[in-house]
Amino acid sequence: MSGLLEPARSWLRSVAPERRHLKADAAAGLPGAIGSVPDGMAASVLAGVNPIYGLYASFAGPIVGGLTARTKLMVIAPTSAAALAAGSALAGMDPADRGEALFLITLLAGVMMVAAGLLRLGRYVRFVSHSVMIGFLTGVAVNIVLGQIPDLTGAAAEGPFALAKALDVVTHPGRIDIPSLVAGLGALATLVALGRTKLGNVSALAALVLPTTVLMLFGNTSVTVVKDLGDIPRGIPTPHLPDLGALSATVVAAAVSVAVIVLVQGAGVAEGAPNPDGSRADTNGDFAAQGFANLASGLFRGLPVGGSVGNTALNLTAGARTRWAAISSGIWMLLVLVLFGGVVGLVALPTLAAVLIYAGVGSVKPAEIRTIMRTAPGSRIALTTTFLATLFLPIEAAVGIGVALSLLLQLRTGAMDLAVVELVPQPDGSIRERPPPTVLPSGRVTALDVYGSLLYAGARTLQVRLPDPTGSTVPAVVLRLRGRTSLGATFFVVMADYAHRLEKVDGRLYLSGVDPAMLERMTRSRGLKAAGPVRVYQATDIVGESTVDAYHDADAWLIRRAREQERPPGVIPPG
Repeated sequence: MSGLLEPARSWLRSVAPERRHLKADAAAGLPGAIGSVPDGMAASVLAGVNPIYGLYASFAGPIVGGLTARTKLMVIAPTSAAALAAGSALAGMDPADRGEALFLITLLAGVMMVAAGLLRLGRYVRFVSHSVMIGFLTGVAVNIVLGQIPDLTGAAAEGPFALAKALDVVTHPGRIDIPSLVAGLGALATLVALGRTKLGNVSALAALVLPTTVLMLFGNTSVTVVKDLGDIPRGIPTPHLPDLGALSATVVAAAVSVAVIVLVQGAGVAEGAPNPDGSRADTNGDFAAQGFANLASGLFRGLPVGGSVGNTALNLTAGARTRWAAISSGIWMLLVLVLFGGVVGLVALPTLAAVLIYAGVGSVKPAEIRTIMRTAPGSRIALTTTFLATLFLPIEAAVGIGVALSLLLQLRTGAMDLAVVELVPQPDGSIRERPPPTVLPSGRVTALDVYGSLLYAGARTLQVRLPDPTGSTVPAVVLRLRGRTSLGATFFVVMADYAHRLEKVDGRLYLSGVDPAMLERMTRSRGLKAAGPVRVYQATDIVGESTVDAYHDADAWLIRRAREQERPPGVIPPG
């Protein structure tokens, strides 16, 4: 029994608050809670649901995420990208049904994230191309900005996506409600004016409060306020299991999109928030932590949550010392809900639109976009394709395209980054590299080395770049494979084909530096057994030893063949 309880005891010791840091962490959590009020409500607007759901997520995510995350200073809270992904799936639903579907998306995404952590899938995050991620996030930012134009102006808009709705507003200026536009522009002015001052941490809250207060003083009734979007309950929500009747293919696809977005973004946030004690972050542990946070958020009627760039940066700036800074942020949010829940419904909707527009513009990274556009064509294509897909297609489709593009780029890189070089022994015992011959020379040893992946397309690229034995007589090829611990079926097919081609011109293939495990697989490979004369040399702990042995054996074989044919060998012996 004690053995079973030990993991729980270990976890309790790891999350126990440190008395010397409690005051600093509590103080650091307060700005985060204040900032989460506009951020959480704005994320709910993106998802197309009651803004209170963003506040529920803003207490559940930081508390549960703070208790379980391996990156101790990371704040797990609502994010714009995840909210937009959920909102894309909810857009076609009746507003009355969106809440249950949202909670189900959040719970399903949480289950997927926990599973990803338990299955240790963190290593696969690195396969998501940086170009694809920047294209996606830029598209999300532009969608956020364009999608808030109708709310900022108080105009009704139609269109299948954010750009179309923004154009609909611009081309029908008569629909614009002037008080709404003034309130929205006032909120934007407040954000710009306070954003670079010492009050920057509360600029978003001020942008909600000041214009809303002015509207209330003037008694304006034409501007939409938060309570017009749905009832704003007071107090702390109780746990609630969503209706499984809301389950559909659309909901599952949205959950997958949310999980992918949150996990990739969370890995990036973790890199920028190292643990103060120097301990290493665990990507898989953070995956699971974000999953637990989403399970809690879904149970408490909240939005999807993930590692938040803005909230984590604010946490660090505010002087966070331990994970209890994030936890205290969630606790402060509970107090906000209890004391000021009724006030939330009075916030003018154009001010929330202004907060989202300001955040969207700020999240665009021109420097990174310029850097990518100056690199290889593949990176430019990936960025542009993902950006356009995010702009014109549902988010889940854009995520799928981005993941597929990342895989294609990885395969293309593995294939195109392969180089074959010839190893030429020198009189002083050194080895010189030079481009390999296009056609194999007759009656001599050609030693080759390969740089790059030999899996899948890489093996086919090797097939094209190996010297052509056609027209040669009695050639010998030594192919160095040191360090190759994983060679797939395609490689064996390619080697068998090349050995056959060498056999047709009375040549021979030597494979050197072969890993012991690979040697066993080659021994069992029927293709290589049937491929004619192939000699395999196992790698030793002396670098190059097996290749030298193979070279000398190939040289000796050529000499014997020359004697058999009673003609000069024409062999260049190794130095």
